[in-house]
Amino acid sequence: MPKPKVIVTRRWPAEVEARIAETFDALLNKDDKPFTAEELKAALGRCDALMPTVTDRLTAEVLAAEPLRARMLGSYGVGFNHIDVKAAKARGLVVSNTPDVLTDCTADLAMTLLLATARRAGEGERHVRAGQWAGWRPTHMVGTKVTGKTIGIVGMGRIGRAMARRAHGGFDMKVVYHDVMRLKPEQEHVLGARPAATLEELLGTADFVSLHCPALPETRHLMNARRLAQMQRHAILVNTARGDVVDEAALVAALQQGTIAGAGLDVFEAEPAVTPALLAMENVVVLPHLGSATRETRLAMGHRVIDNVAAFFAGKEPPDRVA
Repeated sequence: MPKPKVIVTRRWPAEVEARIAETFDALLNKDDKPFTAEELKAALGRCDALMPTVTDRLTAEVLAAEPLRARMLGSYGVGFNHIDVKAAKARGLVVSNTPDVLTDCTADLAMTLLLATARRAGEGERHVRAGQWAGWRPTHMVGTKVTGKTIGIVGMGRIGRAMARRAHGGFDMKVVYHDVMRLKPEQEHVLGARPAATLEELLGTADFVSLHCPALPETRHLMNARRLAQMQRHAILVNTARGDVVDEAALVAALQQGTIAGAGLDVFEAEPAVTPALLAMENVVVLPHLGSATRETRLAMGHRVIDNVAAFFAGKEPPDRVA
C-alpha cells in the first residue's frame, strides 16, 4: 500500500518532522513560509491529509478547493477556530486537534503573565536593562500582591482547571469561575472553586480575571467595553485563550482610562499585529503566543497529530477527532 501523501504547512520540531517523513509520503515546509490562501487551496488538491497550524485560515472559501483530494485536516494545536468546521464537514473532511498535551504549559504561562503584570516584572527588567535603576527604595515600582487574592477564571476546561490548581494550591487564591458547565462538587472542593451565577458577578468579584474559554462566535469580544467596566479598577486581565475573545480597542480604552489596572496578553485580535497603544503601556505584559512553547509540549503536539492522521488512514477513529 502506498503511504498517504501529507503536506505540512510550517516547520515542526525536527524529531516530529523525521517521524512524519518516515510514516507518510510527506512534503515539509523547509523554509517555514506561511501558506497563502491560494497555496492552501492547492495543497488540498495535492495531498491526502493537510497538517495545518492555528495560523492557517482554512475558511469556507479555502475549503471549497477543486479538485479536493484531501480527506483529513490534522491540526497542530488545541484550538480549531482557524478551521471552518461546518464547511470541512460538508466536504467530508475529518478534523483533529491536539488537546491535553499543552494544558500544563499554557496554564504555566497564564500564571507567568499574571505574576509578571502584578509585580511589574516586564517594566522592571526594562528599567534595569536601560541602566535607569538607582538602587532599592521603599516606594520604587510597587506592584500588587498575588497570594490570597481572588482569581476569576472564565472557561473551566482543561487549562482553566490547571490554572485554578496553580492559583489555589500555589498561591492560596480564592477561585471563582464561570462556565456553561458546572464542575462536580468534588472538583470544586479540590480546586477551592465556586461558580459565579453570571460572568458579571465574576468580573465584579475578582482581583485577576484569566480567560480560558474557546474561540467561538458567541465568545468573540466576550470582554467588551461593558464587561471591562464591570471589573474592579485594581483588577488585571490575563488572556492566553484567543485574541478575539477580547475587544482590543475596548481594552486599550479601559487601560488608558484606568478602568482596569493592567493586562497580561499572549494572544491578540489580529496577530501577529498588536495594537500599538498596548506596546506603549508599562502596565501591559505582551508575549508572542508562547502558551504551548516548550520543547516537551511542541514535540507532544506533533506526535499527537501523527497519531491522529495515522489512525485515520488505518481505518480507525482518530483519538482527537473534532469533526
